[in-house]
Amino acid sequence: MTEPGPVAVPLLNPANVLTVVRIILVPVFVATVVVSAMVDPGWRVVACLTFCVASATDFADGWIARRYSMVTSFGKVADPIADKALTGTALVLLSIYGDLAWWVTAAILVREWGVTALRFWVIRYGIIPASRGGKAKTALQIAAIAWYLLPMPSPFDVVGPWLMGAALVVTLVTGVDYVVQAVRLRRARS
Repeated sequence: MTEPGPVAVPLLNPANVLTVVRIILVPVFVATVVVSAMVDPGWRVVACLTFCVASATDFADGWIARRYSMVTSFGKVADPIADKALTGTALVLLSIYGDLAWWVTAAILVREWGVTALRFWVIRYGIIPASRGGKAKTALQIAAIAWYLLPMPSPFDVVGPWLMGAALVVTLVTGVDYVVQAVRLRRARS
């Protein structure tokens, strides 16, 4: 008796649908920030909620894909693109409206795009999985961006820069770790 081969995962599955929802929510998020002009408290709350819902799909799609064996090639490519689109757009908008220094946005985006490029560079040798540090980085970035989006009264508004500072440090440290992992993976498989 032969053993069954691997089960084909359909492209249209809950994990991929959540990834597409996140991509669709990016322009909705942009619209809410633009309408708020980062001064209208009601629209800032809507922008924050939109960002948080989109961010929640990031955690949910990965969990569903791994838990129910729904990992697809589409998901492997679209998920990091959706993540970078959402976070990158949020950071750029915060900088455009003068709430976040451009150098912070640039440093985070260079790291994010660099790690994504590294993953594609080594993909034929293996996968660099998200580390605990990478997950902490994502959580800190989401918390910091959400804090900046919410119309926080003084003295709570000072928490945002501290959260963003922590996110920046963890972002850069984990970026170095991913470079080390990528180089090791390439050397081990070459």
